[in-house]
Amino acid sequence: MNIVYSPCPNDTFVFHALVHGQIANTPDFTVTYADIDVTNTLVTKPSDYDILKISYAALPWLSDEYRLIPCGGALGRGNGPLVLTAHQNTSPEDLAGKRIAVPSERSTAYLLFRLWAAQNVPDGIGEIVVMPFDQIMPAVRDGKVDAGLVIHEARFTYPSYGLTLMADMGTWWEADTKLPIPLGAIVARRSLDPAEITAWIQASIDYGWKHPEQSREYILSHAQEMDPAVAQQHINLYVNEFTRNLGEEGFGAIEALLGRAAGEGLVPEMDFEKLRS
Repeated sequence: MNIVYSPCPNDTFVFHALVHGQIANTPDFTVTYADIDVTNTLVTKPSDYDILKISYAALPWLSDEYRLIPCGGALGRGNGPLVLTAHQNTSPEDLAGKRIAVPSERSTAYLLFRLWAAQNVPDGIGEIVVMPFDQIMPAVRDGKVDAGLVIHEARFTYPSYGLTLMADMGTWWEADTKLPIPLGAIVARRSLDPAEITAWIQASIDYGWKHPEQSREYILSHAQEMDPAVAQQHINLYVNEFTRNLGEEGFGAIEALLGRAAGEGLVPEMDFEKLRS
């Protein structure tokens, strides 16, 4: 079975047991590691992949071949994307007409940023520049862009690039909606049994929580940031109760994000009943 997810610590933690034969009665997996901007495009049409990690923001473009799996993703509080600049004492108004680097235009980070900017940058953003997430902080530091929207372990490492936090999209979203942030989703081919895949992933998460030492080498071998303490911070932040089960609050957060984004013309309108089927 073909599976694709990012090399980030939360994904490698979640899937370590599953793809290393630790979960009974599962097939062999062929793993591909890809940036989420790549996987967000893969699910818009039939592909060779059976299970994929994508952004929740990509769900409105999801091919009829795939369905959302209610576990394995990243959704929570205190883990939102950050807007960074290379200068002290900047304000949202300073972003008017400026070049902003983002990791994907079909990412939750991007939707949150655009919804935030609609409220806080009245004169509008200038140019959006899409680049791999690990290149954004160097680009901001070197003056290639005026600000950057960052995700993943950049939350912990941006001070080492001499960058300044302008705004935390998670803090804004949670204050505005009282809901967690839907970041990364797991989708699977509709021809597969969703209950079986859910059980596999939940078992893999449970195994990882019970035996954290077994996945450590695998996680660090793929992480952008090799500091074990940073990798563990990443896992602690992004792997939580919503990773194991979205629940009603998780689905409510997804519907709030995509509903607001559709209202701003950022994504197509979506049938939320289909999301749960």
